[in-house]
Formats: sequence, structure tokens, C-alpha cells
Amino acid sequence: MAVSWLEAAFLGLLQGLTEFLPISSSAHLRIAGEFLPSGADPGAAFTAITQIGTELAVLVYFWPDIRRIAGAWLGRVLARDHAANADDVRMGWLIIVGSLPIVVLGLLFKDQIETGLRNLYITATALIVFGVILGIADRIGRKQRPLQRLTWTHGILFGLAQAMALIPGVSRSGGTITAGLLMGYTREAAARYSFLLAVPAVFGSGFYQLFKSIGQVNPVGWGETALATLIAFGVGYVVIVFFLRLVSTRNYQPFVWYRIVLGMAIFALLATGHIPAI
Repeated sequence: MAVSWLEAAFLGLLQGLTEFLPISSSAHLRIAGEFLPSGADPGAAFTAITQIGTELAVLVYFWPDIRRIAGAWLGRVLARDHAANADDVRMGWLIIVGSLPIVVLGLLFKDQIETGLRNLYITATALIVFGVILGIADRIGRKQRPLQRLTWTHGILFGLAQAMALIPGVSRSGGTITAGLLMGYTREAAARYSFLLAVPAVFGSGFYQLFKSIGQVNPVGWGETALATLIAFGVGYVVIVFFLRLVSTRNYQPFVWYRIVLGMAIFALLATGHIPAI
């Protein structure tokens, strides 16, 4: 049974609400599909395409930063402009280097990402385990290092942490923020780099799935997917504003407990047969 327009709108709302919070948007879309009237798993393609909407929100919000970094990097690389801001050029390279792990691993394990890794036992385990790790990182991290002190090694480690989000339940923002906290970065620095690092990765994945899905039968129609993507953009922008203000004054413990409770609830539903694992 195909996903209806109302269901697609709900999934777009859910994507926008959860993409930038460290609670895994892919896990929420995967779980929500089991409770929709259609009972359909929206699928990895739908998840990736709707993430284009939330990344457009990142482009809009961070446009001054992105334009400055991209302009400096292109000026240095293409025009040999040695007057380009060195810090911005370096950040451009760090974003590229940090994006490589998710590209390589995404291509190597694309079949598993779209099938076996969507098992809800894996999702529930990832929610709990990586939630606990986030809580530990938030508690023991020094939170002193600014983004200007980002090193090449740390950029790669951020990228590897982002690549873990190929597993539903890990959370792309949660993984990168956790890595940042463990490496001593401030909450704001870890969150900001997480947003910037996601731009090439998510757009690449989204457009790859978009072109791959052309001509195929998908659980969600093209019109419904477009509606969900548009809603995800609007809601995602509001969440970015809220989240960046939140992390400057609060810790991540509410998200940690939310992940643990959600993971345990999924295990309970699986054990009682209310939802299937696959």
C-alpha cells in the first residue's frame, strides 16, 4: 500500500524535526513507517531525498559562511588567489576531507544500507548505545576547543563519525557532535562543523538516490516525496535556530534519555510482535 499525501506530510514534518537533533532522523522515519495506515517503510531513498530539504535549510541559514568558505577555496584552487582568507581555504579543504569517509563507505555498503541495516533490532541498539556514548562525551569532554583549531586528523575523525550515521539509529549530527565533544571541542563548535560537514554528504546522497529512483517503483510517490521535502525544509530551518541556541546554554542529557527510552520501546514492541524487525 502506497504512502498517502497526509502520511508523506507527516514524514516530512518528522524529518525536519529530527534531522539536526542528535536522535537520528532515519531511525524515526523507519520506525514511523510501521505505524502509518499504509504500514510502509518509506525506504532509504525517501529518507535521503527528503534530507535535501533539510540541507537546503542549512544552506539558507549558513549561507554567509558557506559563500565565504566556498569563495575563498575556489579563489585559491582555481584562480590561485593568494589573497584569499587562509582560514576559510583551510576550512574548505577540511569539509572536503571530512566528507570522504561517508562517500567511500556509502558506496561500499550501499546494498546493506538499503536492506539489512534497516533491521529495527539494529536501529534500537544503535539508539541506545550511541545515546550512552553521547552522554559520556557530553560529561567528560573538555568543551574548550574552538572550531578555528580544527586539525586535519580531527577533520577525518569527524568524517568517520558522520559515516556511522549510515546505520539508522546512530544519527549524523549525534555522531559528529559526540566525536567533537570527545576531542575537546565546544558544543557550539561541534554542532556548527556538523552542519557544514553535512552539506556535501547529504546533497550527494540525496541526489544520488533521486536519480537512482527515476523509473523505479517506490513506496512514496514523487509528488508526495516533493511535499515531504518542502515541509522538511521549513521545519528544519526553525530547528536549526532552536538547536544552536539550545546547545549554547544546555547539555545533551535530554536527548540521551530520549534515545535510550525510544530504543527500549522499540525492543519491547519487537518482543511483543507489535512491529516486525524488517
